[in-house]
Amino acid sequence: MNLRNVVKSIVLTCLTVLTFNSTFANKEEKKEKFNVGEMIMHHIGDAHEWQIMGGHENSVSIYLPVILMDGGLKIFNSKSLYHGKVMPAIDEAGKEIHYIADETNGYAMFHEKIYKLNANGELDFHHGHPTNAKPLDLSITKNTMSLLIGATLLILVMLTVAKYYKKNGSVAPKGLAKFIEPLIVFVRDEVALANIGEHKYKRFTPFLLTIFFFILINNILGLIPVFPGGANLTGNIAVTLVLAVASLFATVFSGNKNYWKHIFATPGVPVPLLIIMIPIEIVGIFTKPFALMVRLFANMTAGHIIILALISIIFINENWTWGFLSVPMALFISVLEILVAFLQAYLFAMLTSLFISAAVEEHHH
Repeated sequence: MNLRNVVKSIVLTCLTVLTFNSTFANKEEKKEKFNVGEMIMHHIGDAHEWQIMGGHENSVSIYLPVILMDGGLKIFNSKSLYHGKVMPAIDEAGKEIHYIADETNGYAMFHEKIYKLNANGELDFHHGHPTNAKPLDLSITKNTMSLLIGATLLILVMLTVAKYYKKNGSVAPKGLAKFIEPLIVFVRDEVALANIGEHKYKRFTPFLLTIFFFILINNILGLIPVFPGGANLTGNIAVTLVLAVASLFATVFSGNKNYWKHIFATPGVPVPLLIIMIPIEIVGIFTKPFALMVRLFANMTAGHIIILALISIIFINENWTWGFLSVPMALFISVLEILVAFLQAYLFAMLTSLFISAAVEEHHH
């Protein structure tokens, strides 16, 4: 039997097993339907705990501190919100809703949002959403911890590389410097110098390097959410918003006279047409960083969702043999996500350099 027939036999056997087991599983009575959407949103969303392994009551987690401003500063462990008293509630449509109440501290958590309990120690619901007051939540959440870890790694990496060159001078790099130096040179030469120009690129190179490595490190750390214990920092719209605002400020506050003249008095444009052009140019100032924000958020989140959806095929069909199909596909997307992690960091830095270049470009006669 040649190799072709062997492969064909293996494929046919796997398909037969999948079909048989799926048919058999459909005849069994399911106790509880697997909620794919809830599982995916739980993994890519923020939380007040850092789940290491397991799920629900059997999970092994690090419970993060809850910090609330509610008539004063209140600090307590989030474990009481995850393992408090399970409370039932009925909304106006007759739908039964369950939430966890921390009666000791007087708060309850519903979909990772903290609400203040009413006088009866309960939450009131309207159209499936709590109507109770929400305190100002300053808690250290999973994404906050991931941000601190990513920033710490960035500082340690850069200090280590800087210390190496300070000690050894301009020599062939070794160790960590051997990996980081090509990336630094790439951002300096192919992003900053190529787009901003040799006269002004040095001023913005540290900013572009910070953006590039911060996004890259957190993108790589963000690949872990397909497993328990990870955080999806760059898949959080608030984080990408702050990065986009930093890009906006770097562009706006670096703008020279020529840049603002092209926005409010574009050369060669008739005065009546400026009435239309000026609002368009002003809107363009904000749409550029907005595109940066959405691109990074959407690309990183989409990859995690696809991987988790592929893994979910096994649990939807309640059949481990579907793993022969879903696991290789999820592995392929995971490898592709590594490329996307580098690509998104490069695109964010490159487009930011292009925006800065337009702001600092001198008038050409």
